[in-house]
Amino acid sequence: MNDDHADFVEFWCVQVGTRAVPGSPLLGLAGLCLGDTARRFGRLSDEALALAESLAARAEAEPTDVDGRAVDGYDDVRSFLHLR
Repeated sequence: MNDDHADFVEFWCVQVGTRAVPGSPLLGLAGLCLGDTARRFGRLSDEALALAESLAARAEAEPTDVDGRAVDGYDDVRSFLHLR
């Protein structure tokens, strides 16, 4: 993530996370990148936050659907956005 525009970075994380097919490694990567976005910019849109949570839940329920990087990303989201 070498872009200083939070909206641009978040937009592409959401695009990848909503368009990749189940089982694609891009889903876990999108979740991880949303965590990095929260860390770097200190905010996420409601849509991005919901996606990060959804990808993490899917990863916990079925790791062959979404890999564990999504869980790590959501942990970062919760930490850096001070969520429970």
